Amino acid sequence: MNKTLFDQATIRYNNKDYRGALRGYTACLQDTSVPFSLGEVGLIYHRIGNCLVKLKNPTEAIRAYAQAASDDAYDVVGALENNIGMAYASLRDYNNAKLHFQQAVEDPEYDTPYKAYMGLGNAELKLGNSAEAGVAFREAALDEENPDPAKALLNLGICFMALDRPQDAIASYQSAEQFDMSPDTANRLHASMGQAYAANGQMAEAAAAFDAAISDGTYLLSDSASVDYQRALAAVAHSDAGADMSGLDVAVEGDYFTDADDPFFYDEGYEEQDPSQYPGFMGAYSGNDDSFFEASDAELEALSKNLAKKDRKRRNIGLKILVAIIVVIVVLLGAAIFGYTQGLGYPTQDQVVEKLFQDPEAAATSGDVFIDTLSEESIKSMCAPVISGGDIQIDGVNKSMTDSVVYATAKTEQGGSVTYRINMVRDLIGWKVSSIELFFPSQA
Repeated sequence: MNKTLFDQATIRYNNKDYRGALRGYTACLQDTSVPFSLGEVGLIYHRIGNCLVKLKNPTEAIRAYAQAASDDAYDVVGALENNIGMAYASLRDYNNAKLHFQQAVEDPEYDTPYKAYMGLGNAELKLGNSAEAGVAFREAALDEENPDPAKALLNLGICFMALDRPQDAIASYQSAEQFDMSPDTANRLHASMGQAYAANGQMAEAAAAFDAAISDGTYLLSDSASVDYQRALAAVAHSDAGADMSGLDVAVEGDYFTDADDPFFYDEGYEEQDPSQYPGFMGAYSGNDDSFFEASDAELEALSKNLAKKDRKRRNIGLKILVAIIVVIVVLLGAAIFGYTQGLGYPTQDQVVEKLFQDPEAAATSGDVFIDTLSEESIKSMCAPVISGGDIQIDGVNKSMTDSVVYATAKTEQGGSVTYRINMVRDLIGWKVSSIELFFPSQA
Protein backbone atom coordinates (compact mmCIF):
# COMPACT_ATOMS: atom_id res chain seq x y z
CA MET A 1 0.00 0.00 0.00
CA ASN A 2 0.96 3.63 -0.33
CA LYS A 3 2.53 4.11 3.10
CA THR A 4 2.79 7.87 2.65
CA LEU A 5 -0.97 8.22 2.20
CA PHE A 6 -1.59 5.83 5.10
CA ASP A 7 0.74 7.72 7.47
CA GLN A 8 -0.76 11.08 6.48
CA ALA A 9 -4.26 9.75 7.21
CA THR A 10 -3.08 8.40 10.56
CA ILE A 11 -1.66 11.82 11.50
CA ARG A 12 -5.01 13.45 10.66
CA TYR A 13 -6.80 10.82 12.73
CA ASN A 14 -4.52 11.41 15.72
CA ASN A 15 -5.20 15.14 15.36
CA LYS A 16 -8.95 14.40 15.49
CA ASP A 17 -9.46 15.40 11.84
CA TYR A 18 -11.63 12.35 11.22
CA ARG A 19 -13.08 13.52 7.90
CA GLY A 20 -9.61 14.20 6.58
CA ALA A 21 -8.44 10.83 7.88
CA LEU A 22 -11.38 9.10 6.20
CA ARG A 23 -10.52 10.75 2.88
CA GLY A 24 -6.86 9.76 3.35
CA TYR A 25 -7.53 6.11 4.13
CA THR A 26 -10.01 5.91 1.24
CA ALA A 27 -7.41 7.38 -1.12
CA CYS A 28 -4.87 4.86 0.17
CA LEU A 29 -7.32 2.04 -0.51
CA GLN A 30 -7.99 3.29 -4.04
CA ASP A 31 -4.31 3.79 -4.91
CA THR A 32 -3.23 0.74 -6.91
CA SER A 33 0.17 2.15 -7.89
CA VAL A 34 1.73 0.38 -4.91
CA PRO A 35 0.84 -3.30 -4.35
CA PHE A 36 -0.79 -4.28 -1.05
CA SER A 37 0.92 -6.65 1.34
CA LEU A 38 -0.98 -9.38 3.15
CA GLY A 39 -3.48 -7.95 5.64
CA GLU A 40 -3.10 -4.32 4.58
CA VAL A 41 -6.53 -4.09 2.93
CA GLY A 42 -8.13 -5.32 6.13
CA LEU A 43 -6.12 -2.82 8.18
CA ILE A 44 -7.24 0.11 6.00
CA TYR A 45 -10.90 -0.92 6.20
CA HIS A 46 -10.49 -1.27 9.98
CA ARG A 47 -9.20 2.32 10.16
CA ILE A 48 -12.00 3.50 7.86
CA GLY A 49 -14.49 1.91 10.24
CA ASN A 50 -12.88 3.74 13.17
CA CYS A 51 -13.20 7.06 11.32
CA LEU A 52 -16.88 6.38 10.64
CA VAL A 53 -17.36 5.58 14.32
CA LYS A 54 -15.83 8.93 15.23
CA LEU A 55 -18.16 10.60 12.71
CA LYS A 56 -21.12 8.87 14.38
CA ASN A 57 -22.06 6.77 11.39
CA PRO A 58 -22.31 3.26 12.91
CA THR A 59 -24.20 1.74 9.97
CA GLU A 60 -21.39 2.48 7.52
CA ALA A 61 -18.83 1.56 10.18
CA ILE A 62 -20.33 -1.94 10.39
CA ARG A 63 -19.92 -2.33 6.63
CA ALA A 64 -16.29 -1.19 6.82
CA TYR A 65 -15.49 -3.60 9.66
CA ALA A 66 -17.16 -6.42 7.72
CA GLN A 67 -14.90 -5.63 4.74
CA ALA A 68 -11.89 -5.76 7.07
CA ALA A 69 -13.04 -9.14 8.40
CA SER A 70 -13.33 -10.48 4.86
CA ASP A 71 -9.56 -10.07 4.41
CA ASP A 72 -8.39 -13.52 5.53
CA ALA A 73 -4.84 -12.26 5.98
CA TYR A 74 -5.95 -9.63 8.50
CA ASP A 75 -6.29 -11.78 11.60
CA VAL A 76 -7.76 -9.30 14.12
CA VAL A 77 -11.08 -11.06 14.64
CA GLY A 78 -11.71 -10.16 18.28
CA ALA A 79 -11.18 -6.41 17.87
CA LEU A 80 -13.34 -6.27 14.74
CA GLU A 81 -16.16 -8.28 16.30
CA ASN A 82 -16.05 -6.07 19.41
CA ASN A 83 -16.27 -2.92 17.26
CA ILE A 84 -19.18 -4.33 15.26
CA GLY A 85 -20.93 -5.18 18.52
CA MET A 86 -20.46 -1.62 19.77
CA ALA A 87 -21.82 -0.21 16.52
CA TYR A 88 -24.93 -2.41 16.70
CA ALA A 89 -25.40 -1.43 20.34
CA SER A 90 -25.36 2.25 19.39
CA LEU A 91 -28.18 1.44 16.96
CA ARG A 92 -30.06 -0.26 19.85
CA ASP A 93 -29.87 -3.58 18.03
CA TYR A 94 -28.85 -5.46 21.15
CA ASN A 95 -29.44 -8.95 19.78
CA ASN A 96 -26.92 -8.44 16.98
CA ALA A 97 -24.61 -6.63 19.40
CA LYS A 98 -24.72 -9.63 21.74
CA LEU A 99 -23.89 -12.03 18.91
CA HIS A 100 -20.77 -10.10 17.89
CA PHE A 101 -19.56 -9.57 21.46
CA GLN A 102 -19.79 -13.33 21.98
CA GLN A 103 -17.76 -13.92 18.82
CA ALA A 104 -15.16 -11.45 20.07
CA VAL A 105 -14.59 -13.22 23.39
CA GLU A 106 -14.34 -16.57 21.60
CA ASP A 107 -11.25 -15.37 19.71
CA PRO A 108 -8.25 -16.83 21.62
CA GLU A 109 -5.95 -14.22 20.04
CA TYR A 110 -7.99 -11.26 21.33
CA ASP A 111 -5.80 -9.49 23.90
CA THR A 112 -8.48 -7.41 25.63
CA PRO A 113 -11.63 -9.55 25.96
CA TYR A 114 -12.79 -7.47 28.95
CA LYS A 115 -13.95 -4.83 26.44
CA ALA A 116 -16.25 -7.31 24.73
CA TYR A 117 -17.39 -8.75 28.07
CA MET A 118 -18.40 -5.25 29.23
CA GLY A 119 -20.29 -4.68 25.99
CA LEU A 120 -21.91 -8.10 26.25
CA GLY A 121 -22.99 -7.43 29.83
CA ASN A 122 -24.62 -4.16 28.88
CA ALA A 123 -26.36 -5.75 25.89
CA GLU A 124 -27.72 -8.53 28.12
CA LEU A 125 -29.01 -5.92 30.59
CA LYS A 126 -30.76 -4.07 27.76
CA LEU A 127 -32.40 -7.37 26.82
CA GLY A 128 -33.49 -7.97 30.42
CA ASN A 129 -31.12 -10.89 31.04
CA SER A 130 -29.73 -9.99 34.47
CA ALA A 131 -28.06 -13.34 35.19
CA GLU A 132 -26.35 -13.57 31.82
CA ALA A 133 -25.21 -9.96 32.21
CA GLY A 134 -23.75 -10.86 35.59
CA VAL A 135 -21.73 -13.69 34.06
CA ALA A 136 -20.27 -11.27 31.49
CA PHE A 137 -19.42 -8.59 34.06
CA ARG A 138 -17.80 -11.24 36.27
CA GLU A 139 -15.54 -12.27 33.38
CA ALA A 140 -14.66 -8.62 32.73
CA ALA A 141 -13.76 -8.13 36.40
CA LEU A 142 -11.51 -11.21 36.40
CA ASP A 143 -9.66 -10.24 33.20
CA GLU A 144 -6.11 -9.34 34.25
CA GLU A 145 -5.87 -6.90 31.34
CA ASN A 146 -8.84 -4.86 32.56
CA PRO A 147 -7.49 -1.50 33.79
CA ASP A 148 -10.75 -0.56 35.50
CA PRO A 149 -12.34 -3.63 37.13
CA ALA A 150 -14.32 -1.40 39.50
CA LYS A 151 -16.88 -0.65 36.80
CA ALA A 152 -17.34 -4.34 36.05
CA LEU A 153 -17.80 -5.08 39.75
CA LEU A 154 -20.28 -2.22 40.11
CA ASN A 155 -22.36 -3.60 37.24
CA LEU A 156 -22.07 -7.10 38.68
CA GLY A 157 -23.61 -5.77 41.89
CA ILE A 158 -26.50 -4.30 39.90
CA CYS A 159 -27.12 -7.74 38.40
CA PHE A 160 -27.13 -9.38 41.83
CA MET A 161 -29.67 -6.79 43.02
CA ALA A 162 -31.88 -7.64 40.04
CA LEU A 163 -31.58 -11.29 41.05
CA ASP A 164 -32.68 -10.38 44.61
CA ARG A 165 -29.28 -11.27 46.07
CA PRO A 166 -28.29 -8.15 48.06
CA GLN A 167 -25.60 -9.92 50.10
CA ASP A 168 -23.72 -10.86 46.95
CA ALA A 169 -24.24 -7.32 45.62
CA ILE A 170 -22.67 -5.91 48.80
CA ALA A 171 -19.67 -8.22 48.39
CA SER A 172 -19.26 -7.09 44.79
CA TYR A 173 -19.41 -3.40 45.75
CA GLN A 174 -16.94 -3.92 48.61
CA SER A 175 -14.53 -5.60 46.21
CA ALA A 176 -14.83 -2.64 43.83
CA GLU A 177 -13.82 -0.25 46.62
CA GLN A 178 -10.23 -1.49 46.59
CA PHE A 179 -9.63 0.04 43.14
CA ASP A 180 -9.04 3.68 42.27
CA MET A 181 -11.98 5.31 40.50
CA SER A 182 -13.34 8.71 39.54
CA PRO A 183 -15.37 10.65 42.14
CA ASP A 184 -18.54 10.17 40.07
CA THR A 185 -18.01 6.40 39.90
CA ALA A 186 -17.33 6.34 43.64
CA ASN A 187 -20.57 8.21 44.33
CA ARG A 188 -22.55 5.79 42.18
CA LEU A 189 -20.87 2.88 43.92
CA HIS A 190 -21.82 4.19 47.38
CA ALA A 191 -25.41 4.88 46.29
CA SER A 192 -25.69 1.34 44.91
CA MET A 193 -24.18 -0.06 48.08
CA GLY A 194 -26.68 1.92 50.15
CA GLN A 195 -29.57 0.29 48.33
CA ALA A 196 -28.00 -3.16 48.70
CA TYR A 197 -27.57 -2.64 52.45
CA ALA A 198 -31.17 -1.41 52.70
CA ALA A 199 -32.42 -4.47 50.84
CA ASN A 200 -30.42 -6.63 53.24
CA GLY A 201 -31.89 -4.90 56.32
CA GLN A 202 -28.57 -3.26 57.33
CA MET A 203 -29.93 0.24 57.81
CA ALA A 204 -27.00 1.80 59.67
CA GLU A 205 -24.62 0.70 56.90
CA ALA A 206 -27.13 1.90 54.29
CA ALA A 207 -27.31 5.37 55.82
CA ALA A 208 -23.51 5.60 55.95
CA ALA A 209 -23.18 4.54 52.31
CA PHE A 210 -25.77 7.08 51.15
CA ASP A 211 -23.99 9.79 53.19
CA ALA A 212 -20.76 8.95 51.36
CA ALA A 213 -22.53 9.13 47.98
CA ILE A 214 -23.82 12.67 48.50
CA SER A 215 -21.02 14.05 50.69
CA ASP A 216 -19.34 16.11 47.95
CA GLY A 217 -22.64 17.65 46.80
CA THR A 218 -22.24 16.59 43.15
CA TYR A 219 -24.38 13.44 43.10
CA LEU A 220 -28.18 13.26 43.24
CA LEU A 221 -29.79 10.06 44.47
CA SER A 222 -32.43 8.45 42.28
CA ASP A 223 -36.04 8.53 43.47
CA SER A 224 -36.02 5.07 45.02
CA ALA A 225 -32.52 5.56 46.46
CA SER A 226 -33.81 8.74 48.14
CA VAL A 227 -36.69 6.75 49.63
CA ASP A 228 -34.26 4.09 50.90
CA TYR A 229 -32.03 6.79 52.36
CA GLN A 230 -34.86 8.45 54.29
CA ARG A 231 -36.09 5.10 55.53
CA ALA A 232 -32.58 4.10 56.60
CA LEU A 233 -32.21 7.34 58.55
CA ALA A 234 -35.58 6.80 60.20
CA ALA A 235 -34.75 3.18 61.00
CA VAL A 236 -31.46 4.16 62.60
CA ALA A 237 -33.10 6.94 64.59
CA HIS A 238 -35.78 4.62 65.92
CA SER A 239 -33.57 1.51 66.20
CA ASP A 240 -35.92 -0.26 63.82
CA ALA A 241 -33.82 -1.80 61.08
CA GLY A 242 -35.91 -4.90 60.44
CA ALA A 243 -38.09 -3.74 57.57
CA ASP A 244 -37.21 -4.31 53.93
CA MET A 245 -37.60 -0.93 52.33
CA SER A 246 -35.38 -1.21 49.30
CA GLY A 247 -36.37 -0.30 45.78
CA LEU A 248 -34.12 -1.26 42.88
CA ASP A 249 -33.53 1.91 40.90
CA VAL A 250 -29.80 2.22 40.42
CA ALA A 251 -28.58 3.10 36.96
CA VAL A 252 -25.75 1.03 35.60
CA GLU A 253 -22.51 2.96 36.04
CA GLY A 254 -21.68 4.81 32.86
CA ASP A 255 -22.53 3.77 29.33
CA TYR A 256 -20.01 1.18 28.24
CA PHE A 257 -20.91 1.57 24.62
CA THR A 258 -19.08 4.92 24.91
CA ASP A 259 -16.21 6.40 26.82
CA ALA A 260 -15.12 9.92 27.69
CA ASP A 261 -13.60 10.71 24.29
CA ASP A 262 -14.93 8.21 21.75
CA PRO A 263 -18.33 7.55 20.19
CA PHE A 264 -17.55 3.88 20.89
CA PHE A 265 -15.13 2.05 23.11
CA TYR A 266 -13.49 0.45 20.11
CA ASP A 267 -10.25 -1.30 19.22
CA GLU A 268 -7.74 0.37 16.95
CA GLY A 269 -6.44 -2.72 15.22
CA TYR A 270 -2.71 -3.39 15.40
CA GLU A 271 -2.15 -0.67 18.01
CA GLU A 272 -1.71 -2.36 21.39
CA GLN A 273 -2.85 -0.51 24.51
CA ASP A 274 -0.79 -0.45 27.70
CA PRO A 275 -3.14 -0.94 30.70
CA SER A 276 -0.67 0.84 32.98
CA GLN A 277 -1.41 4.14 31.23
CA TYR A 278 -4.86 4.23 32.79
CA PRO A 279 -5.19 6.16 36.08
CA GLY A 280 -5.91 3.83 38.96
CA PHE A 281 -4.55 0.69 37.30
CA MET A 282 -3.92 -1.88 40.03
CA GLY A 283 -3.47 -5.10 38.10
CA ALA A 284 -5.66 -8.17 38.50
CA TYR A 285 -8.44 -8.49 41.03
CA SER A 286 -6.96 -9.54 44.36
CA GLY A 287 -9.80 -9.17 46.84
CA ASN A 288 -10.28 -11.64 49.68
CA ASP A 289 -14.07 -11.64 49.69
CA ASP A 290 -14.98 -13.96 46.80
CA SER A 291 -18.49 -14.94 47.87
CA PHE A 292 -20.00 -13.25 44.85
CA PHE A 293 -17.93 -15.44 42.52
CA GLU A 294 -19.15 -18.70 44.02
CA ALA A 295 -22.42 -18.97 42.08
CA SER A 296 -22.13 -21.20 39.03
CA ASP A 297 -23.17 -20.05 35.56
CA ALA A 298 -25.90 -22.70 35.61
CA GLU A 299 -27.25 -21.32 38.87
CA LEU A 300 -27.29 -17.80 37.51
CA GLU A 301 -29.07 -18.89 34.35
CA ALA A 302 -31.64 -20.80 36.40
CA LEU A 303 -32.20 -17.75 38.57
CA SER A 304 -32.70 -15.58 35.51
CA LYS A 305 -35.36 -17.90 34.12
CA ASN A 306 -37.20 -18.07 37.42
CA LEU A 307 -36.73 -14.48 38.60
CA ALA A 308 -39.52 -13.47 40.95
CA LYS A 309 -40.32 -9.80 41.42
CA LYS A 310 -40.54 -8.75 45.03
CA ASP A 311 -43.00 -6.10 46.19
CA ARG A 312 -41.28 -3.43 48.25
CA LYS A 313 -43.00 -2.20 51.43
CA ARG A 314 -43.00 1.48 52.24
CA ARG A 315 -43.69 3.01 55.63
CA ASN A 316 -45.64 6.16 55.07
CA ILE A 317 -49.38 5.93 54.63
CA GLY A 318 -49.47 7.16 51.03
CA LEU A 319 -47.07 4.52 49.81
CA LYS A 320 -48.78 1.80 51.84
CA ILE A 321 -52.05 2.69 50.16
CA LEU A 322 -50.30 2.61 46.76
CA VAL A 323 -48.84 -0.82 47.48
CA ALA A 324 -52.25 -2.08 48.60
CA ILE A 325 -53.82 -0.81 45.39
CA ILE A 326 -51.08 -2.46 43.31
CA VAL A 327 -51.57 -5.75 45.15
CA VAL A 328 -55.29 -5.65 44.43
CA ILE A 329 -54.63 -4.92 40.78
CA VAL A 330 -52.11 -7.76 40.63
CA VAL A 331 -54.66 -10.17 42.09
CA LEU A 332 -57.40 -9.08 39.66
CA LEU A 333 -55.29 -8.39 36.62
CA GLY A 334 -52.18 -10.57 36.67
CA ALA A 335 -50.73 -8.77 33.68
CA ALA A 336 -50.30 -5.50 35.59
CA ILE A 337 -46.90 -6.32 37.08
CA PHE A 338 -45.67 -7.53 33.72
CA GLY A 339 -46.76 -4.24 32.16
CA TYR A 340 -44.97 -2.29 34.89
CA THR A 341 -41.70 -4.11 34.28
CA GLN A 342 -42.06 -3.40 30.55
CA GLY A 343 -42.23 0.36 31.14
CA LEU A 344 -46.00 0.87 31.04
CA GLY A 345 -47.50 3.51 33.31
CA TYR A 346 -49.91 6.40 33.61
CA PRO A 347 -49.41 9.03 32.45
CA THR A 348 -47.44 7.37 29.68
CA GLN A 349 -44.12 8.62 28.36
CA ASP A 350 -45.87 9.93 25.22
CA GLN A 351 -48.46 11.85 27.23
CA VAL A 352 -45.82 13.55 29.40
CA VAL A 353 -43.78 14.56 26.33
CA GLU A 354 -46.87 15.88 24.53
CA LYS A 355 -47.78 17.97 27.59
CA LEU A 356 -44.23 19.32 27.67
CA PHE A 357 -44.36 20.49 24.06
CA GLN A 358 -47.89 21.91 24.30
CA ASP A 359 -46.70 24.57 26.75
CA PRO A 360 -43.10 24.26 28.00
CA GLU A 361 -43.47 27.27 30.31
CA ALA A 362 -46.53 25.81 32.03
CA ALA A 363 -44.91 22.36 32.15
CA ALA A 364 -41.89 23.83 33.93
CA THR A 365 -44.02 24.94 36.88
CA SER A 366 -46.76 22.31 36.93
CA GLY A 367 -44.83 19.80 39.06
CA ASP A 368 -46.09 16.79 37.11
CA VAL A 369 -43.71 16.89 34.13
CA PHE A 370 -40.20 17.21 35.64
CA ILE A 371 -38.69 15.21 38.52
CA ASP A 372 -38.74 16.95 41.89
CA THR A 373 -34.95 16.90 42.35
CA LEU A 374 -34.36 19.35 39.47
CA SER A 375 -33.87 23.01 40.34
CA GLU A 376 -36.05 25.72 38.79
CA GLU A 377 -33.00 27.04 36.94
CA SER A 378 -32.19 23.60 35.50
CA ILE A 379 -35.77 23.14 34.29
CA LYS A 380 -35.80 26.55 32.60
CA SER A 381 -32.49 25.75 30.91
CA MET A 382 -33.82 22.43 29.59
CA CYS A 383 -37.04 24.03 28.33
CA ALA A 384 -35.21 26.78 26.44
CA PRO A 385 -34.70 24.82 23.18
CA VAL A 386 -38.15 23.18 23.30
CA ILE A 387 -40.43 24.38 20.50
CA SER A 388 -43.70 25.51 22.06
CA GLY A 389 -46.99 24.41 20.55
CA GLY A 390 -45.26 22.81 17.59
CA ASP A 391 -46.32 19.76 15.65
CA ILE A 392 -44.69 17.05 17.76
CA GLN A 393 -44.01 13.53 16.50
CA ILE A 394 -42.88 10.70 18.78
CA ASP A 395 -40.17 8.84 16.85
CA GLY A 396 -39.62 6.09 19.36
CA VAL A 397 -39.56 5.11 23.03
CA ASN A 398 -36.88 2.93 24.64
CA LYS A 399 -38.59 1.55 27.75
CA SER A 400 -37.52 -0.28 30.88
CA MET A 401 -39.01 -0.69 34.35
CA THR A 402 -37.31 2.34 35.92
CA ASP A 403 -36.22 4.61 33.07
CA SER A 404 -37.14 5.42 29.50
CA VAL A 405 -35.79 7.46 26.61
CA VAL A 406 -38.19 9.22 24.22
CA TYR A 407 -37.08 10.48 20.81
CA ALA A 408 -39.36 13.21 19.46
CA THR A 409 -39.27 15.57 16.48
CA ALA A 410 -40.95 18.99 16.51
CA LYS A 411 -41.77 21.03 13.41
CA THR A 412 -40.72 24.70 13.38
CA GLU A 413 -42.82 27.53 11.94
CA GLN A 414 -40.33 27.80 9.08
CA GLY A 415 -40.95 24.19 8.08
CA GLY A 416 -37.80 22.77 9.62
CA SER A 417 -37.58 20.12 12.29
CA VAL A 418 -35.72 19.64 15.56
CA THR A 419 -35.19 16.24 17.17
CA TYR A 420 -34.94 15.78 20.92
CA ARG A 421 -33.86 13.03 23.29
CA ILE A 422 -35.98 13.16 26.48
CA ASN A 423 -34.73 11.04 29.40
CA MET A 424 -37.45 9.96 31.84
CA VAL A 425 -37.59 8.13 35.17
CA ARG A 426 -40.34 6.24 36.90
CA ASP A 427 -42.48 8.34 39.26
CA LEU A 428 -44.63 5.81 41.17
CA ILE A 429 -46.81 4.43 38.35
CA GLY A 430 -46.16 7.30 35.92
CA TRP A 431 -43.18 9.03 34.34
CA LYS A 432 -41.38 12.34 34.70
CA VAL A 433 -38.69 14.08 32.67
CA SER A 434 -35.13 14.04 34.08
CA SER A 435 -33.31 15.72 31.18
CA ILE A 436 -33.83 17.07 27.67
CA GLU A 437 -31.17 17.30 24.97
CA LEU A 438 -31.01 17.94 21.26
CA PHE A 439 -30.46 14.76 19.29
CA PHE A 440 -28.56 14.67 16.01
CA PRO A 441 -29.09 11.57 13.83
CA SER A 442 -26.03 9.73 12.51
CA GLN A 443 -24.45 11.37 9.50
CA ALA A 444 -25.13 9.75 6.16
